[in-house]
Amino acid sequence: MEPNPRWTLYVDGSCLGNQNVDATTPAAWGLVVVQGDNGLGKGSGELHEETSGMVVTEAGAAGHIGAEVGSNNTAELSGFAAALRWLLVDGNDDSAVIRADSVYAGNLASGAWKAKANRELVAHVQALWDEVSTLRPLSWSHVKAHRGHRWNERADHLALRRANGETPVPLTFWKPGQR
Repeated sequence: MEPNPRWTLYVDGSCLGNQNVDATTPAAWGLVVVQGDNGLGKGSGELHEETSGMVVTEAGAAGHIGAEVGSNNTAELSGFAAALRWLLVDGNDDSAVIRADSVYAGNLASGAWKAKANRELVAHVQALWDEVSTLRPLSWSHVKAHRGHRWNERADHLALRRANGETPVPLTFWKPGQR
């Protein structure tokens, strides 16, 4: 991977009451796409796009990619899937890094780890990873959660707000750490 990829995609997941989860547990992901980020946490680069979505657990429903329950893990993996789909549609063939605070999701998405749970979801995300990595230089890196990293905090904000059914605070009024 080149030292300064064109695209940096920050993903995060959120789950309300992440204990004893089931198919009805609200969980959501957030995605922030940045161009020109240096990855140092100060919020460098320019925001290109941001979005979020719910983890869909109902087989056959629109947007279902294999999650059986709503959890932090399925939300993080769903965020990776959203980032990879973005790269397939909008990222041209420019280099990209996906930054996440979930070592679990990053290592499963990239194929470094073998799934013991969430197998259908992981298989879907790994297939996307494989497809995207044939088109461009692709990697993922870990960012520490809740440490004031502007873009990771923004992805967290988007995920939490979506899980709660709330509209995110517009970026122009949002302060890192504001949940």
